[in-house]
Parts: sequence; C-alpha cells; structure tokens
Amino acid sequence: MNLHNTSLPVTSEPEELVPSRYALRIGEIDVLVVSDGVLPLPSQMLAHNADPAVRAAWLKDMFLPPDAFDWALNVVVVRSGGKTILIDAGLGSDPDLHLPRAGQTIKRLEAAGIDLAAVTDVVLTHMHMDHVGGLLVDGVKERLRPDLRIHVAAAEVKFWEAPDFSRVSMPPGFPDALRATAKRFANEYRGNLRTFDDEHEVAPGVVVRRTGGHTPGHSVVRLASGGDRLTFAGDLVFTVGFEHPDWHNGFEHDPEEAARARIRLLRELAANRELLVATHMPFPSVGHVAVDGDAFRWVPAFWDY
Repeated sequence: MNLHNTSLPVTSEPEELVPSRYALRIGEIDVLVVSDGVLPLPSQMLAHNADPAVRAAWLKDMFLPPDAFDWALNVVVVRSGGKTILIDAGLGSDPDLHLPRAGQTIKRLEAAGIDLAAVTDVVLTHMHMDHVGGLLVDGVKERLRPDLRIHVAAAEVKFWEAPDFSRVSMPPGFPDALRATAKRFANEYRGNLRTFDDEHEVAPGVVVRRTGGHTPGHSVVRLASGGDRLTFAGDLVFTVGFEHPDWHNGFEHDPEEAARARIRLLRELAANRELLVATHMPFPSVGHVAVDGDAFRWVPAFWDY
C-alpha cells in the first residue's frame, strides 16, 4: 500500500475531480482516510432535541441549507505491525433509501491501490448500515481473506439481536433497513467476528475502545506511535457536536449517554491535543479540538501535500 501515491490509475473512466483519499502518518503508523461519499439527510436529524429556530440559526451561520444536510461518510485504512486494517466499511449498495452518492469505499480502495485480499483486519465502530454495508457488496466477501478478523464490541453484536429504536429520530424506512443490514452482516460474517468487552489492541498502537451511547457497543479507535496520536471517533462526534455537544443526533439509540461520551472524548482530545477523525465530519475530517467557553471548537488541520 503506497499511501504517498495520490494519482489515480489510468482507466477509460474520467478521473474524479475531487480527491477522495488523504494520507498521513502517526509515528510509524500509516493512515489513509477514504471518502465513501455523502448522505443527504434531513437537517432535523442533526439535533432533534434542539429548538428549531436555534438549529436553523446554526445552519444559516454555517452557510448550509435549512432543510437538508450532506453528511460526509469516511472510513480509514491503517497499516501497523504488518497488518492492514480497515476501520468501518461504508454504506455499500443503496438500501432503497435514495442515498446514491454514498457507497464508494470499495472502488476508492481499488483506486488507492489497496487489494481487498491484503486487508487482515476490519474494526467496526458499530453495526449501522453505513459502517458495515461495504462488506455486503456483491463479490466483496469472495475477495477478502478467509481468515479475516472483524473486531466489534460484544455489546454491539448482542444489541442487534433485538435492537431498540424507541429513542431514535430517523426518517421512515431507516429502522427497517438498519435491522435488516445488521442481521445480514451478522449471518454472513459470524465466523470472522472477534468480539471484545471494553478495549482491545488490534495491532501495535491501534486500540479499539467501547464508548457506548450512539449504540451500546459503539467504539472509537485510538492510534499512538512515536509521540503522535489520533482518534477515529466513529459516530460519537458530528459537525454540530463541537458548539452544541448536548444536541441529540437522530441515529443515537441512547442520546443522553451519547452526549456524555461525546463531551468526555472532546475534553480529552482538547487536553492532549491529539488529532481527530470522525465518520461524518467533512472530508478529510482531520483536525484538532479546542475548548471554547462551555463548549468546543473544531480546528481543521492544514492539508499536507
């Protein structure tokens, strides 16, 4: 895997005009952020517990439309200790929810020169369909290693046996699609699952840690090498979560616990100044967290190119 070659291979198809991958190093660990695309969703899902006028004002201040919001969808490839690790897998095929701009992970891994057969491990932050769906694309399982290890919190696997959607705020169709995708994923990859309770080291300097909140088994991935640190926060942090960390996202199964976990993580990242990458932050979503009064501020990293 050559993380420093950002040119696309020569093909008969037009090249993408917007870059879809971004490489950096954390000490001796190679990191590649890959865009799976974007999810156009109702803006209410950013903060269904917020005063609509306050939410509308935030969107206006951010130069965003009032009714819909394009959520970025990012995955990460990590190389450490001879292992090639895919963190989350994107949406995969559109599950009849009119999300045609996402589901790009597999082709973009190929464009980056990453052979699926070289992936030794997959880490799932959780089992929502936009994090596991890429593994369910036709023909993908056959290209993966038979001994592929998929690391996921035991609480997450247990939750999806009988998931509770009583506290979410999703558009129609999403709960059914999430249930069906998680069930299919568990059935197809059960033999590859390697579950953990609270924390597990996947490779040197690559530790997955359960936070709960967003889902009972939601986890973050912490990278540390040579004095450098980066956290992939999955769905614990959204764009609005810095200024308003107490706002509830529509996909959170336990919104209050998600807010508590979010605030704990943001405080920690602000204190130790490590880098943050998150699933739904604008690509490439690499930056720092700063304290701003009673809340926080997102400080994007300057691109290195």
